[in-house]
Amino acid sequence: MTAIFNIPAQPQVPITGSGDTFPVHRIFCVGRNYAAHAAEMGHEVDREAPFYFCKTPSAICHTGSTIPYPPGTENYHHEMEFVVAIGKPAFRVAEADAMDVVFGYATGLDMTRRDRQQDGKDKGRPWDLGKDFENSAVIAPITPASDFTIAKQKIEMTVDGVMKQEATLDELIWSVPEIIAHLSRYYHLQPGDLIYTGTPSGVGKVLAGNSIHGTIDGLAPVDLTVSAPE
Repeated sequence: MTAIFNIPAQPQVPITGSGDTFPVHRIFCVGRNYAAHAAEMGHEVDREAPFYFCKTPSAICHTGSTIPYPPGTENYHHEMEFVVAIGKPAFRVAEADAMDVVFGYATGLDMTRRDRQQDGKDKGRPWDLGKDFENSAVIAPITPASDFTIAKQKIEMTVDGVMKQEATLDELIWSVPEIIAHLSRYYHLQPGDLIYTGTPSGVGKVLAGNSIHGTIDGLAPVDLTVSAPE
C-alpha cells in the first residue's frame, strides 16, 4: 500500500553539547503541581494523585521562535515549566527506580488558550481547545540527566523583561519520581515521551508583540516572541 499524502516529520528537540536530537513521541502535562498556582486558579491542592492532560507532538515549538497570536482566543496565557525527557521504556516502575528512565531535562512553556480551557471546565468537556494546539508546547534544548541534578533550582519567566513567574523546583507538589511512577501505571512510557511537570503561580495574558524569556538554573533558557494574528 502507498500513503496518499506525506505526513510531517516527527518533531526533534536538540540535545545540549551534542549533534544528536531527541525525537518526540508523546507530551504529557501535569496539572496544578504548584500549590500557589492551584490557589490562583481557585482550586485546593489535590494530594490524592497527580492529574494530566496531553498535547500532540505537533504542538512542539522550538525556543527562539516567533509565532502568530493563536486563533480562537482572547485570553492567551504563558505557563513556564520544567520538562522531563524519558529515555527508556517504563511500565509500572517503582518510585525508587523512576529516575533511571530519565534521559534529560529542559525548560518549556505550556501556552494556553485560557478562555477555551475555561469553556471546557464550565461545560464538563475536555481541555483540548485550550491546551493542545499548534506551537503550544515550547521547548529549549534538552540537557542530559548526567549534567543536571534536581534540587532547589530557580524557575523564572519574564514577559518583555518584567518578572511574571518565579519559584523553585523543590516546590513541586508531585516530584519527578512520583510523576513517572504514577504515569507508568497507566501508560507504557517510551523513549521520546516528554513530561511538562506543572507551572508556578503568576500565569497571565500574552499579547501580540510580547517576548517571553524563561530560565531554570543549569538548563538552556526558553524564548518565545508572539507576533500579530494570522
